[in-house]
Amino acid sequence: MLYSKVLHQKREEGKNVKQDLFSPTSLGFLRVAVVVPELRVADIRYNTQIIIDALREAAARGSRLALFPELCITGYTCADLFYQSVLLQQASEALLAIAQAAAEAQIAAVVGLPMHLGGKLYNCAAFVSDGKVLGIVPKTYLPSTNEYYEERWFSSAKDCPLSEIQLGGESIPFGTDLLFSANNFSGCMFGIEICEDLWAVQPPSGSMVLAGATVILNPSASNEILGKTEYRRALIQQQAARCLAIYLYAGAGPGESTTDVVFSGGAYINENGRMLAETERFLFSTQMAVADVDVQSMNHERLRNSSFSSALPDRTYRTLAFNLPERAGASEQTELLRNDLTPTPFVPADPSQRAKHCQEIFHLQSMGLAKRLKHTGIKNITIALSGGLDSTLALLVVQQAFEILELPREGIVAITMPGFGTTNRTRSNAERLAESLGISLRQIPIRDAVLQHFKDIGHDPNLHNVTYENAQARERTQILMDIGNQVGGLAVGTGDLSELALGWCTYNADHMSMYHVNAGVPKTLVRYLIEWCAESVYSGVTSEVLHDINATPISPELLPLGENDALVQETEATIGPYLLHDFFLFQVVRHGFTPRKVYWLACQVFAKHHQPAEVLEWLKMFYQRFFAAQFKRSAMPDGPKVGSVALSPRGDWRMPSDASSALWRQELEELE
Repeated sequence: MLYSKVLHQKREEGKNVKQDLFSPTSLGFLRVAVVVPELRVADIRYNTQIIIDALREAAARGSRLALFPELCITGYTCADLFYQSVLLQQASEALLAIAQAAAEAQIAAVVGLPMHLGGKLYNCAAFVSDGKVLGIVPKTYLPSTNEYYEERWFSSAKDCPLSEIQLGGESIPFGTDLLFSANNFSGCMFGIEICEDLWAVQPPSGSMVLAGATVILNPSASNEILGKTEYRRALIQQQAARCLAIYLYAGAGPGESTTDVVFSGGAYINENGRMLAETERFLFSTQMAVADVDVQSMNHERLRNSSFSSALPDRTYRTLAFNLPERAGASEQTELLRNDLTPTPFVPADPSQRAKHCQEIFHLQSMGLAKRLKHTGIKNITIALSGGLDSTLALLVVQQAFEILELPREGIVAITMPGFGTTNRTRSNAERLAESLGISLRQIPIRDAVLQHFKDIGHDPNLHNVTYENAQARERTQILMDIGNQVGGLAVGTGDLSELALGWCTYNADHMSMYHVNAGVPKTLVRYLIEWCAESVYSGVTSEVLHDINATPISPELLPLGENDALVQETEATIGPYLLHDFFLFQVVRHGFTPRKVYWLACQVFAKHHQPAEVLEWLKMFYQRFFAAQFKRSAMPDGPKVGSVALSPRGDWRMPSDASSALWRQELEELE
């Protein structure tokens, strides 16, 4: 249904449109919990009550689904007590009680228990919702190596001929071919694998996701030995990323028997390789981690991944439809529980990770240029150095490329071209930077050439319009290219990814070069790269200049200076903060989110600095410019991709230059 129709329908029904359409749930987020309950081995009554208490707490924290560990109703370490009829009977009765308690708490859950079926024991995970046991999945891979001895008690799902069982007077689907599809949550389907299943060469989850499962649930009981935690964590992370899925893992806790081993109780919520939440280990009390997972994002990732879309599951599945419990007041909830929601999605928040990130990108840029120079045999380059962010980063990349190829610095022809709006600060920084790097700098003023051009085309130089500005940009590019011809060099471009997204570049001017080293680097990341260079690569005067360049207002410096040679043109005052635009760019291109979702996320992230009306204003600007500027991107020069978002028409982003933005504009207008 179209967004506008949804709005109209909800208004007709007298519903609160803001609550219904701007809640995490309506935007594809599902709140989930992973739980490590306090436990007593073989004390089913105690364990059942602890599980029920945890369900109530998880529901109170807004979760609609909770995952518990393997065999949590009895305890994983019951050993030969699994043969005791009283244990098995009470475990099945406890499952029914937990199902009823989950319904009362308005939450779905997966719990583990042993089941005696057809003369065999199975290690099972039961999916409960709405007071019912929807289905039961038996474990496939039974570890019997070193400290593990599961084959003594349990049979593998491979040996089970049953497709349903009787429990509590109901016929319950049974088997490893079960998937659970939420009718009331678009694209949300659950698959279950149990502990060792994940460690197998071909985990069952691989086939489940190809059959449509977006959320994999793993009730587990993995003991601790030195180094195992890191390995297990990496295994979960890699399987979630490989499957383009949300992976929930709940491990047995310290309440298990310590006769020979110790269990720590690690539980994790991972989304496509990103760890969103995890519990603290080695605590006897019940531990719980809660997070909002983005089901919509997972479906988009699969849509754009050709390897995923071309693969087929190696078996057929039974899909069991059900309704996820609707929590009272769910539509009023606005807080988003995610540790990865950041105002700078292109820049890691952790300083050490950010440093590694910057180093890798700097190497990618430098190696890209080095390869182009090596291939062409060119030993000279020309680069426009303005004293601004982009040209500074480009120059540092050029210098690094020359070091890789062991080329003399004399081949770097840096040119500064002061015009009508050039400030003393940027000119001085360009000169000082070149001098500190040992690079010669040519100064070629463009004022007279541009005034002659105005005379030639009949333009009034007092009319400071787009012609006035673009003539300067094109004059600079002409100089750059022509000197490149003089020295037999390659003209290196300086514009960045953010400018490409917004079309903030003059066609056939700074839009054009012979190699575009910053094409994959957004403006927010340019700042951090220069900061990293100032602190980790350079020192002395160079570091000092780089810090000052980073602190300089962003401006094309194309309009005449004001009183006392003050800068009168700042880019972000015209098109909006790059911090916001880079956030928009990431959500739109990387995740394919709707304008409504991008707006809502931005309001959450920038609540302390930007009012919703301001966010909407700049978001409208982003979409308008993004669509209008495609013709510039369609003709952009070569340049290296460095991150998950790129706009090259030969690589990541193929968009018609004349595509209509009507759908996006309509939704933005309705947001008001």
